[in-house]
Amino acid sequence: MIHDLTGADWRSSTYSQSNGGECIEWAPDYAVRGLVPVRDSKDPAGPALAFSAASWVSFVDAVKRGELPTA
Repeated sequence: MIHDLTGADWRSSTYSQSNGGECIEWAPDYAVRGLVPVRDSKDPAGPALAFSAASWVSFVDAVKRGELPTA
């Protein structure tokens, strides 16, 4: 499904560094609709991935627990 994210208010991850390096942005205003859009901050005109809120929470929890490879 394609979502119109034209008016999205993108926020940088709290883990992102200020040098514009490896970070993601997300659009919290869509979370109230049960959707979590995520994009690469270095390519704001590029594609965005959209996850269900439940899937995003599961992913973030797995990262916090160190269950995913980092490199």
